Amino acid sequence: MVAQTEDMDERDQGRPGAEHGGDGRTGGRSGRPVGWYGSGPVPSDELARLDPGSAEVEQRWRAFHRWSPYTLLAVGTVMAVPTNGAFGVGRAGWWTMAALVMAAVVLEGVALRIGLARRGPSVAGSVYYWLRWALAFCLAWLNPLYAFYAAIGYFGAGRFLLPRLVKPGLAASAVILAGSQAGGLPPQNTAQWALFGALLAVNLGLVAAMVHLDTKEGERSLAQVATIAELERTNKALQDALDENAALHSQLLVQAREAGVSDERRRLAAEIHDTIAQGLTGIIAQLQVVANTPDQGQAREHLDRAADLARHSLGEARRSVHNLAPAALDDATLAEALKKTVEDWSARTGVRADFTLTGTDEPLHEEIEASLLRIAEEALSNAARHAAATRVGVTLSFMAGEVTLDVRDDGRGFDPLAVPARSGSGGFGLDGMRARAERLAGGVTVESEEGCGTAISAHVPLVRHDQ
Repeated sequence: MVAQTEDMDERDQGRPGAEHGGDGRTGGRSGRPVGWYGSGPVPSDELARLDPGSAEVEQRWRAFHRWSPYTLLAVGTVMAVPTNGAFGVGRAGWWTMAALVMAAVVLEGVALRIGLARRGPSVAGSVYYWLRWALAFCLAWLNPLYAFYAAIGYFGAGRFLLPRLVKPGLAASAVILAGSQAGGLPPQNTAQWALFGALLAVNLGLVAAMVHLDTKEGERSLAQVATIAELERTNKALQDALDENAALHSQLLVQAREAGVSDERRRLAAEIHDTIAQGLTGIIAQLQVVANTPDQGQAREHLDRAADLARHSLGEARRSVHNLAPAALDDATLAEALKKTVEDWSARTGVRADFTLTGTDEPLHEEIEASLLRIAEEALSNAARHAAATRVGVTLSFMAGEVTLDVRDDGRGFDPLAVPARSGSGGFGLDGMRARAERLAGGVTVESEEGCGTAISAHVPLVRHDQ
């Protein structure tokens, strides 16, 4: 029978719920921490998962509850047989004792076969516990040395009894132990009754103290399990957030690359417009003068200007490809470069152009200088192509925290509201000026009226060269 029971226990390990203390039909129980007086119910699924060592401890407690009743019953019997005479056990007592021992063996065999140690607190477990207590009480009544068998009640109360019966079960076991310690049951005189009462009080006090301490330990264990579970949930949430951030990071990298490609395209478009296109426009203007003049000297002069423009445009195109500053800024400040640009433009177009500097000239960040110079070139190019102006003025103003570039002409003017809206492709005409200024946290304003000329004002933050 024992071999069959062991086989059943091994097979039960594979049944749902058996691993964590279930009977295979209910799927296990939630763990209620109990300690020395019950070895705990078997750990819950959550506890066993968070603390794998608890499953091993539970297996040892199961083995204890399977075999310790047989062992302690055998110890009590071995010690009772030679001492029965001392305790006045007669012939009838011998037969009664033998019958009780056989009944205890049968009871333990039935409990082992149906696996009560695995089920935890239940009605069947409660019946088993009280039957075992009754047998232990009767045996201890005959011979107090059977208190060894009764002591198992301390360890099985929490495992077999329903929660409301645990304390009565422990108290009942304390009665048997106190009676045996007092010399046997029932006490024979007043002194033995007094001793029995005192020992019972001591046993109950010890039981109460151990139950209290064990309950606190159980609460601490539950708090630890809850903390570990919360940490697991937090770690999982953190991992999910990290995974999400990694995906967002990859997405941002793709978007940044696309934005970089788009920005580079706009930059090249603006540079091509501000260098090659303007240079070609100037070359065409010079060649038109050559074609319409009979004066060979004048024609030669304009051809030289066209060649200079071609060489300058080629150099600027190469610099634009490598994202270098305009050549005019290589050995000059922004104010000096603007003054030379205005003079060259005036010489090419024959239109009077003046440059004015207000404030203290100081070196600016190279990107600011390049952008303002390109804006001035574009404004002058527009004036030459569209304004039919007789006079142009360019003013560079250094103010507190800001640099302003103003380009004014007395040409035909236009209606700013009639200019097509910015397309977003960037880098052409007024939209190109605005795009350059906005990249530097600045802006461009245009004031114009038909027949009254045009004023273009660009403003950007004052960022010095060493900042």
